[in-house]
Amino acid sequence: ALLPALLLAAGALGKPTARQERARPGAQHEDRTGFQYDHEAFLGKEEARSFDQLSPEESRERLGKIVDRIDDNKDGYLTTEELKTWIKRVQKRYIYENVAKVWKDYDLNKDNKIAWEEYKQATYGYYL
Repeated sequence: ALLPALLLAAGALGKPTARQERARPGAQHEDRTGFQYDHEAFLGKEEARSFDQLSPEESRERLGKIVDRIDDNKDGYLTTEELKTWIKRVQKRYIYENVAKVWKDYDLNKDNKIAWEEYKQATYGYYL
């Protein structure tokens, strides 16, 4: 669902796609859960939330800017490899941001280390 929307947005902004890279009918998710998963994988969780608040015109404009960032070799085409690289970059950023956020909760004495006791306290503290 997201890939065809991305390709449509790219086409609307004058970004051609290579014939062999176009989405095949039936290859995308049709269900809402699949769409949301794709949306977050492509944009990142926080960015996906911000896109949910945009009008279709604003969304198309912002997607066009993202397409330009994905097109690493600036040839006007998006390849499967460029999309894979982009999604990996987004996922890696999400993982690092999530670890940094959660780290604060586990590093109770703020020594930049998480001891087993700190982990147990942060995870199971109210049960112990």
